[in-house]
Amino acid sequence: MSLSRWMVSVLSITATHLFFISLSFLSDFDKLAHGPRGTKAKHPIYIYRFHPTDGSLVLLNIHGDASKVINPAFSRYHPRLNVVYTCTEDIESNGQIFAYAVGASGELSELGSVDAGGTSTCYITISKDQKFLLAVNYWDSTLAVIPLSTETGEFMGPIQHMYDPKMGQKMVAAGRCKGGVNHSCNDDSTIRMRQADPHSHALVLDPFVGTVAYVPDLGKDLIREFYFDREAGKIELELNVLPSGLCTGKPDGPRYFSFHPKYNIGYVVNELSSTVAVFEIDKSLLQEIAAASARKEDMTKFKGRSTLRLIQSISTIPSAFPTVMNTCGRICVHKSGRFVVVSNRGHQSIAIFRVRTKGPRRGELCAVGYFHTRGETPRHFQFDSSGQYMIVANQDTDSIAVFNFNLSSGEIKYTGNEYRVPSPNFICCCPMHGGDDEDDMDAGNEGTVVHVSNLPPFSTSEVETSSDSDNSCTVLTAVLAKDSGLQAELERARQEIAELKQQLSTLRTE
Repeated sequence: MSLSRWMVSVLSITATHLFFISLSFLSDFDKLAHGPRGTKAKHPIYIYRFHPTDGSLVLLNIHGDASKVINPAFSRYHPRLNVVYTCTEDIESNGQIFAYAVGASGELSELGSVDAGGTSTCYITISKDQKFLLAVNYWDSTLAVIPLSTETGEFMGPIQHMYDPKMGQKMVAAGRCKGGVNHSCNDDSTIRMRQADPHSHALVLDPFVGTVAYVPDLGKDLIREFYFDREAGKIELELNVLPSGLCTGKPDGPRYFSFHPKYNIGYVVNELSSTVAVFEIDKSLLQEIAAASARKEDMTKFKGRSTLRLIQSISTIPSAFPTVMNTCGRICVHKSGRFVVVSNRGHQSIAIFRVRTKGPRRGELCAVGYFHTRGETPRHFQFDSSGQYMIVANQDTDSIAVFNFNLSSGEIKYTGNEYRVPSPNFICCCPMHGGDDEDDMDAGNEGTVVHVSNLPPFSTSEVETSSDSDNSCTVLTAVLAKDSGLQAELERARQEIAELKQQLSTLRTE
């Protein structure tokens, strides 16, 4: 079998995956800090099946009561189980976090819910050992740790530990519907009110040891570094704070933090200044902190020592475009490690940067270009498992648009696939894990397997996982391992690849 024929064969048996779309189908605008301009949703969650052959989506399920699941803001798929978590955004009442089992046909079964312990819950993540879910509450800036079952993914109880960067102080600013400002705006008066209080916007554990939690504080223009006790499940100590930009005196508003998959580099998107700050990560210090934690040492000795060093700041919009007319949304490092991608709300674009791979500036960014999202306010976007398609949620024009992503140049091209949905806010990729029910195989999908759960069992060595800061999407490269004929073809293809690599290596040396 030729290599090209083998590649076609793999594409035909790669699993189609579900997209759990908590596009926040925003249902109660009055309870939000920002001011959407789209349509209020009657149902908070839509489930789509994604087809990698043409980048199309098929709606499978509309789930949830908008009076119960209010403004779902962020979702996180479990790295090992078919469980998805979503949190609600409400500046008046504590957020709720829901856990759902995801079924083979897109059905959701609620496994339970917990109080998030703070208002306007905006981010959730899972610890490396999968024993804890960590939640961030934007409005009052609090951080919560909630125990999880490693077997089922269910909540093992209410909040186990809380951390309040305000140290108990009351909020200064009022909500938008009570005389406060609209956090969608970016003028001077809005920024002054937004930065009157701390506003934690994310919590990302370091990818090396999982002992330091990085929290962008949009309200105070800071990146906070916390010691996270992995055994106790506690955000134990604030180790350090540092600016999220170049200290120009202008507001930055750090929103999200994303790590490079290969280099000791992290990227912070600054919502207010429309910039990306590039940080070098001190991996040796992270390992020192982890070792001291394992020995139960006094961790206060690390106070004032930062694991980050700012090395670059780069704009996400054209230089002539007014910053006051834009705020940044999501940042993501492409799974290839070659590109960093940011959404611009106001400029209505996706900004794409190439990652430098050689020399002393490795990990720094250079702009590829800006691409219109075919809608307004691209609050979130997501790549499919192959990294070749990008799905964009245009919140204020009630639409999802699908683009091809060029893995060589980093450019994107509209596929023509667009879907009308009410106020989309978040997209979560849910590729189904495991499964051994052969009777569920869908023979009517023209050679494309619908879910990984519909596949015969596969070896865990054939599954590659990766995650980014606001997705933790599991990338599935699983193939049909049970069929001996397919397995033989795949083995021959692997041998062909090895031979080609050897030939390429020989040509380089010559």
